[in-house]
Amino acid sequence: MQNNKLRTAIQASIAATILGASVQANAISLNTETVDASIYGYARLNASYDINEDISNSARTGSFARLGGADEESEGHFGADAYQSRIGMKVAMNSGLKVTVEGDFRGSGGGSLRLRHAFGEYKGILMGQTWSNYMSFYGITPGLDFDGHPGLSGLQGRVAQARYTTGNLSVSLEDPLTSVVDNTNVRQGMPTFTARYEETKGALSYALGGLAHQVAIDDGTTDESAIGFASFVAANLAVTDNLTLQGTINYSDGANLYLYRSGDNFGAEDAYLDGGDLNTIAGYAGTIGASLDVGNGRSVNLAYGVATVDWDDAESDLGTAAVGDKSETNQKAMINYQWSPVANVMMGVEYAYYQRENVDSEKSDANRLMFAAQYNF
Repeated sequence: MQNNKLRTAIQASIAATILGASVQANAISLNTETVDASIYGYARLNASYDINEDISNSARTGSFARLGGADEESEGHFGADAYQSRIGMKVAMNSGLKVTVEGDFRGSGGGSLRLRHAFGEYKGILMGQTWSNYMSFYGITPGLDFDGHPGLSGLQGRVAQARYTTGNLSVSLEDPLTSVVDNTNVRQGMPTFTARYEETKGALSYALGGLAHQVAIDDGTTDESAIGFASFVAANLAVTDNLTLQGTINYSDGANLYLYRSGDNFGAEDAYLDGGDLNTIAGYAGTIGASLDVGNGRSVNLAYGVATVDWDDAESDLGTAAVGDKSETNQKAMINYQWSPVANVMMGVEYAYYQRENVDSEKSDANRLMFAAQYNF
């Protein structure tokens, strides 16, 4: 019983403090005889101190793309913002229809309202924009950085889609994400197909995911396509009443935009064109983490994530000059302390280490501290 309580608490912490899923238990309800509507969200302050160069993005997240930048030798950078704050509404009708619309303020670099979720659900059918079906919240260690670790399960993003769920299995057709090295003539010819299965058995919760999509280019002269695919496994294991382990494993071939934080900052390219042939690029990634409940609303979390893309064939065919500045391996390690002094309030402090190694073997790294305070309603 205690293991189940701990697992539920950690999953709620992940959803509420890292990836920003709605906090339904704290929502403001507006009820009638036929409609149950609720408004939910939170106000959040994120503050960061980059000990080395400034690698911060909006919401004070750490960016792999900014490692080794122009201010690499400049140390000590502080900043704070409230861009991660959000508001949403859920409406449930007695017919069984459910509608969700949610936004935050991370749009246009920060400060502008951005659409996160806008979808409807009826009898297992979901249509609209929400989390990709090719991802899972399992395997994620609670952290303060909104963008998380390299190698988390699947896309970790929201896309337009049509999804059907029956029991623990869900399948979807989604707006495709594809990219070809130094080529702007990508043709989106087909939707991405995804499948996911999630299960909980005692102390273990796990998810399996897979996808297939078409990678294509058409510049009027060259019209080539290839099939890309990806898969992941993610799991949480409640070892004791107070300790939970998390982990993920990912593999992709021709679908690296779905390999989380494998590229300059997020996904890497799926393929490259060589002599009229479109060749797919493979990658793999994973995370491991642990969460310790130390009582009185306090927890300690630590995690490590890595994503690697196999650029060997592309480097051989195109030359180092063409792909040398591409990210080959991104790594991140972190440890944080989180505290909920009262219900609906979370405060935390986190240390993180980032490292990026490019195809040409150039390495850059950075250390940073982060503080967050979140107030849910």
